[in-house]
Amino acid sequence: MNKTASMRVEDRFMRSLIPFLLLGFTAASALAKTPTVLVLGDSLSAGYGLKRAEAYPALLSAKAAALGRPVRIVNAGVSGDTTAGGLRRLPRLLDRPIDVFIVQLGINDVFRGIPVGQIEGNLQKIIDRLRAHSPQVRVIIAGMQLPQTSVEDSLTAFGQMYAELARRNAAELVPFLLDGVAGNPNLNLPDMIHPNASGQKIIAANVWPVLERVLRKS
Repeated sequence: MNKTASMRVEDRFMRSLIPFLLLGFTAASALAKTPTVLVLGDSLSAGYGLKRAEAYPALLSAKAAALGRPVRIVNAGVSGDTTAGGLRRLPRLLDRPIDVFIVQLGINDVFRGIPVGQIEGNLQKIIDRLRAHSPQVRVIIAGMQLPQTSVEDSLTAFGQMYAELARRNAAELVPFLLDGVAGNPNLNLPDMIHPNASGQKIIAANVWPVLERVLRKS
């Protein structure tokens, strides 16, 4: 084969590779653009008593994929966890850039009698450490509420704490994660504390509008 013929063969070969190279670049680009969402939570996020796929983080992932906005969700929910526990666990979870952070902690602190000021301080430290790692991260705070007896009591202060944290940190807020679920026997396991699969779907519906808004801005 003379030099000219050899160059033509090589040229045809390189041209045949172009579609495959473009496909690889497109796939890599899509993967790079897929935002990572870290959910740091307790049993409500972990899906206590359920399959992991039935917990609201997985349901959020399915909602996003159905709308053509795939996300990579890291479900770091641990049953029984507190704000102090989440703060200790956080460094091990920061092995990659985080685009969106959902923090869902605090209710177990109340059950253990931890003062609201200490709960708030731990949540603030969690947000501060996360932003030190990923400065551009968008934060979503999942708020909780408890039965209240007066505007002065600590239970009211607990519910208001989440709104204050969101305001102070320019974060998005889900006012009450269990809205429409708490107290409904049809949406909770027999312990009336942990949502069943149907309850988890409502939690996902409570969180999704906030997450979708954040993803649009990302």
